[in-house]
Amino acid sequence: MSAAALARIGEDESLPDDERAHARSAVREDEAEALAYLVEPFDLVKEVPGVELAQASWTSELIDYDPDAVEWALDEDDESDGEDDGEEAGVEGEVGAGRM
Repeated sequence: MSAAALARIGEDESLPDDERAHARSAVREDEAEALAYLVEPFDLVKEVPGVELAQASWTSELIDYDPDAVEWALDEDDESDGEDDGEEAGVEGEVGAGRM
């Protein structure tokens, strides 16, 4: 991922040399920075009706994996009895409507 981000930074003609050096350093040190150079948040949501991106930021944090911790039990929420209870539905019935 870092190599792709470094390539994108190198190709960005609008980036001044001093900012380019800083960006390269940041990408080498932090994978979240590399991701930020590869993914344009606006492009992720521009086609979603009713969503307007006001701000985007990236952060990362190293944590220890604990398979017994509740935070790592993501698959448990995916189980369903087949009924749609609408808890995640927005005002107009769209999942996650109006949230970002």
